[in-house]
Amino acid sequence: MARSPGGSGRSSRDRDRGRDRDEDNELTDKLVTINRVAKVVKGGRRFAFAAIVVVGDQRGRVGHGAGKAREVPEAIRKATEAAKRGLIRVPLRDGRTLHHDVKGRFGAGKVTLRAAPAGTGIIAGGPMRAVFETLGVKDIVAKSVGTSNPHNMIKATFQALEQLNSPRMVATRRGKKVGDLLGRRDGDAAAEVA
Repeated sequence: MARSPGGSGRSSRDRDRGRDRDEDNELTDKLVTINRVAKVVKGGRRFAFAAIVVVGDQRGRVGHGAGKAREVPEAIRKATEAAKRGLIRVPLRDGRTLHHDVKGRFGAGKVTLRAAPAGTGIIAGGPMRAVFETLGVKDIVAKSVGTSNPHNMIKATFQALEQLNSPRMVATRRGKKVGDLLGRRDGDAAAEVA
């Protein structure tokens, strides 16, 4: 293998593989649900297991995946791999809550996510709680209406999270400064009057 000038002798593929390993080390995963499914064949039923896993770095990145296999560990592994491939970045306010309230919908599942003051904690049910814990949200109030199917609840939650905007994102889109959008603070207004 030819060495790059001044390089460590590792190829770009090796460096990417090392980066993937570092990413895997910082990701946490939570098993949301596991379900036994059956396929009816000539000799009877053939059982398999379907798993849903949520993966996140607890700093604003999260993903979800589903996997199916004849054995439970293999189904979980497949779901985890699928979740790592589909990570999304979510802007968080102060690294603990959402910037604004948002609603999401997938199929019959409807969710409402509301930003909450410090100390509130995660007020959310089952599958949504797993998403927020792996995302790194510490204060949120969430409500699911319509279905208790974990697939639809998680997909509705992700659909809501993808709609979130931070003040910086809105300011960039409008070509303004963040201060222009949020208005001036009370101290700035008092200094301007004086």
